[in-house]
Amino acid sequence: MKARRVQPARLGLFFITAFWLLVVLPLSAMAAPYAAYVIDARTGKVLHARNADTRLHPASLTKMMTLYVAFEAIQRGEISLDTKVTISKKAAAEPPSKLGLRPGQRIALRYLIRAAAVKSANDAATAIGEAISGSEAKFARRMNRTAKALGMTRTTFKNMHGLTEAGHLSTARDMTIAGRHLLYDFPQYYNLFSRITADAGVRKVTHTNRRFLNDYRGADGIKTGYTRASGFNLTASAERGNERIIVTVFGGKSTSSRNAKVAELMDLGFRRAPSRAPLRKPAKPVYADVETEKSVVPGSTAGGAGKTIRVVGAVKKSKRPVLRPGHQAPVLVAEAKPAESAKPPVKPVAEAAETKPAETAPVVTLASAAVSIRPAARPSTLASVAPGPKKARPQEIVTRVSTSGGRHWGVNVGRYPSKFAAEKVLLKTALAEMATLDGSLRKVVRRPQGFDANFLGMTRETADLACRRLAARKISCFMIGPS
Repeated sequence: MKARRVQPARLGLFFITAFWLLVVLPLSAMAAPYAAYVIDARTGKVLHARNADTRLHPASLTKMMTLYVAFEAIQRGEISLDTKVTISKKAAAEPPSKLGLRPGQRIALRYLIRAAAVKSANDAATAIGEAISGSEAKFARRMNRTAKALGMTRTTFKNMHGLTEAGHLSTARDMTIAGRHLLYDFPQYYNLFSRITADAGVRKVTHTNRRFLNDYRGADGIKTGYTRASGFNLTASAERGNERIIVTVFGGKSTSSRNAKVAELMDLGFRRAPSRAPLRKPAKPVYADVETEKSVVPGSTAGGAGKTIRVVGAVKKSKRPVLRPGHQAPVLVAEAKPAESAKPPVKPVAEAAETKPAETAPVVTLASAAVSIRPAARPSTLASVAPGPKKARPQEIVTRVSTSGGRHWGVNVGRYPSKFAAEKVLLKTALAEMATLDGSLRKVVRRPQGFDANFLGMTRETADLACRRLAARKISCFMIGPS
């Protein structure tokens, strides 16, 4: 019997099939799971969802929460944009993408924020967290606390950059929530996410999402993310007319295929969203505890001693004032009673539980009242009393926290190379936004890098409204808190 000869074409097909079964299928099985979530940003209404609550690796979408906490710390006065942050060895050693910072280098917080938002720099994100909370672990706890307050119920952060770590997980729904809060809670900083390029202090950086920002009409953010475990992720936002859509995609196979999918979901969102809808901004986070993490004092280096900001709503207990030594005033009573019969004053239950029972105050009878000094009779007419020398009243100093919400806020509309240019922009901006800037003080502040154009003497509410209105006009703006 003759052996059958195998055709070369069939032999090649056999090897291709074997390669597919042994190599390609296992790789496809390892591909990151897909998830998507689409909402109308104005109302928060869900327009599309797929695997939206599946816990997946967020990658650099994590930096949205890192930046949210940073903006919150700036707003609360824990740190400022001009704070010089000292780069730690840990931050400098983070793998790419990175800004290329060196251990011991000092750089302003504003540049770290730009690098994290635009380039998605891991070393910058780590330096931000260390500057605010002192360590990665403490900052991660604060991130989780904030995420919980925002309603991100299925998210757990372990670091501030998003590199793959056991237990560091989130969902498409939760990351969309984070993106919506960035948009509405900090409109003065939101323009960062639409900058194609930015000055990061040590060098100019380019946006990781520049292709989508350039290709999709109305796109203005927000954040990309990629690791092998996560695939290609993106939380994007776009505005067309009165409509704004936010889309999150997890598990893209490449940058181009991910962007195409996000564009497809964006189009779906704009088709399903009504032309007109009431703007219902998400509620700002409310924390169960009012005490913040210990934060680095502005101007200090990362990891140094911090301060604790605590707001006390009411006095828990008030101690009885002690009589002046050597001058115990007697107490007159209507009837003489034994001191033993006097009952101690009744205290509130909460106070009695915290303090020891007070000693019974001595009761002075009529007999002991004889030692008291009898007050002088009041003159028949005040005019009959000759005016004596006026006694100098001791100066009384009252220290308290101001809760007046005064006009101690302002807005910054940019930094310019000359004083004249800054004044020109201030005047132009004031004329364009008279509704909120009328009555504010225009002031140019000289800095080493240029001249800051500021509007001062505003309330916090007015400054926030002014920044939001200026941002809508595509004018760069951020709030300045009381110093």
